[in-house]
Amino acid sequence: LTFPLLSVTLLVSFGSSMLYGYNLAVVNSPAEHIKAFYNATWSQRYGQGLGPAPLTLLYALTVSIFALGGLGGSLLVGVLVERYGRNGALSRSALLVLLAGGFMGFSRELGSPEMVIIGRAITGIHSGGCSPGWAQPLPRGSNLRGFLGLMPSIFICLGVFSAQVLGLPELLGKDRFWPLFLSVVVVPASLQLLLLHCFPESPRYLLIERNDVCGATKALQRFLGSAEVQGVIEEMQAEQRSLSSVEMASVRQLLRERSLRWQTLSVAVLNAGMQLSGIDAIWFYTNTIFENAGIPVSQIPYTTMGTGAIEVVAGLIGCFTIERVGRRPLIITGFCAMGVCSAGITISLLLQAALPWMCYVSVACVVGIIAGFCMGPAGVPFLMTAELFTQSHRPAAYIVGGSLNWLCNFTVGFIFPFLQMSAGAFCYLVFCGVCLLVALYVYLVIPETKNKTFMEISHIFA
Repeated sequence: LTFPLLSVTLLVSFGSSMLYGYNLAVVNSPAEHIKAFYNATWSQRYGQGLGPAPLTLLYALTVSIFALGGLGGSLLVGVLVERYGRNGALSRSALLVLLAGGFMGFSRELGSPEMVIIGRAITGIHSGGCSPGWAQPLPRGSNLRGFLGLMPSIFICLGVFSAQVLGLPELLGKDRFWPLFLSVVVVPASLQLLLLHCFPESPRYLLIERNDVCGATKALQRFLGSAEVQGVIEEMQAEQRSLSSVEMASVRQLLRERSLRWQTLSVAVLNAGMQLSGIDAIWFYTNTIFENAGIPVSQIPYTTMGTGAIEVVAGLIGCFTIERVGRRPLIITGFCAMGVCSAGITISLLLQAALPWMCYVSVACVVGIIAGFCMGPAGVPFLMTAELFTQSHRPAAYIVGGSLNWLCNFTVGFIFPFLQMSAGAFCYLVFCGVCLLVALYVYLVIPETKNKTFMEISHIFA
């Protein structure tokens, strides 16, 4: 890859992944302020406030509706790219974020909790349409294949960290600023919208999918900074001819294909396990978890910000070591660490009445869950989804994995408050079991994919 091409790839990934990470964590800090707004609005409309259970339900819907929007966006992205191109689809998706920012920013002025929920759903559509999992893997032998595969997870961590910093009481963490805090998403969306117009459409898309040789040539000349692009054009034309002879499988065909049964099951386990591991509960409800653990309320925002800094460091470690240690060690170690730390939270919560210092063990376990996730499970499932299938079945595999990913994201975000109310400290044992089972499955079933071609991986499964 030349430097301009690499820069454009990372730039687009940076904008969409940062927005995704920001939207994951943005509802954590202002949770109490948003609930108070919901309660006050309900009192004005109907003469009485909401009870604890209906208020929890409404707030859980606000948190989790983001994932339902993401599911819709992931299913629509193929249609949008086919009609408008990659650049056009990203631009229109960024416009949606501007609309969502307006809804959330003016929700309190207009006394409308519905605007917050709609805005969250729209930002989910953007994140689903710009999912990092749609990136194509690089050929065997490229030392950037694993690096680029995990870069989106680093940007997601940066987005989460940005939301945690802006949510500090000294910045936008006060009651009067929460609508502005939610609508900050318009800033990176506007920047992405402006920068996208500085770059031409994807040369690969123009030539392979639109058969526009002239447009692809001009785009490559801009990207590569050279007029000599005929060799690259010929390679892309050869790829176009090879793809035209390959019939793309549907989701139904993928699920019925006996020779790919284990690959399909592996994609389902990895993507569902990634969300059911409890990481979304940590990101969505960090302040509540720390409050239940006994951390003083005044220290919670800074403790939360510290966990965000650690997750960025852990993500960088995974990103720069994946090509050396491989995919399996990172993902197995990550899930095992998350499982052990989830059990540790349960133990610390049960003992904190007798041992006050156990609250710090809870913080360490939360940090361990986040670090374990960012080192492997955050990005490796997306990368392995691409590496386990050939071109004919890869789009269908992305649909299966992406749909499960978003559905499980919604499930955790919606039920965690109720699970915590009913099971107390034992709710984390559910996440512990999921993490350890996924780690065991990867150890027993999924082969190492580092430096292997797609056909070699298929033969290992066979």
